[in-house]
Amino acid sequence: MTKEELFAIMKGTIIVSCQATPGEPLYDPVRSVMPLMARAAKQAGAKMIRTSSVRDIIGIKEETGLPVIGLIKREYPGYTGRITMTMREVDECMEALADIVSIDCTDTARGDGLSAPEFLREVKKKYPNIIIMADCATLEEAKAAVQAGADLAGSTMNGYTAATAHCTGEPNYELVEQMVKELPCPVIAEGRVHTPEQARKMLDLGAWAVVVGGAITRPLEIAQRFMAVVQ
Repeated sequence: MTKEELFAIMKGTIIVSCQATPGEPLYDPVRSVMPLMARAAKQAGAKMIRTSSVRDIIGIKEETGLPVIGLIKREYPGYTGRITMTMREVDECMEALADIVSIDCTDTARGDGLSAPEFLREVKKKYPNIIIMADCATLEEAKAAVQAGADLAGSTMNGYTAATAHCTGEPNYELVEQMVKELPCPVIAEGRVHTPEQARKMLDLGAWAVVVGGAITRPLEIAQRFMAVVQ
């Protein structure tokens, strides 16, 4: 499927994030339940899934036939982030046939001494046809990632870096609106989108698509939000 075809599929939609990592209630080391989550998302009308790990990229594509934004979460000494941080993770995503590869493009410490844009250029050199979603926390990071070759930019990391730790509560509508106005590529709204109304507002602001995970596929987070208002 071409980049243009993928972009057309996701335009104006909810991309459902189906992820579970070790230590989370829905993580099973033997048999992943994420393909079943993705099946439910597809039945609800989702046209694309975002997921982590080789087994879930493969399993979800086999289960649903939907295109997948793939990433690998892995921690390394000296690296602050953990979303597809090295070429090893990029290689794994490509071997698993992820349609789009999501990469941390924040201005945080990298153990290899490279900046995020420098790493993106290395990835593009090795895989000229790769489609990259840059997971960013700020407008400046998104601009730098797009200049380095990212095909899409997401607000994924806003609130999860030291520089944006103050961004909590409501989704960062202002950031997404700025990204839409100033970037020459599709912008994916992601982060703290907990209601259909919030997702609709992101689309109204010009987001190409909206990624929703915690509000749909993470029952622990969903239950905690309910418990917080009654305890």
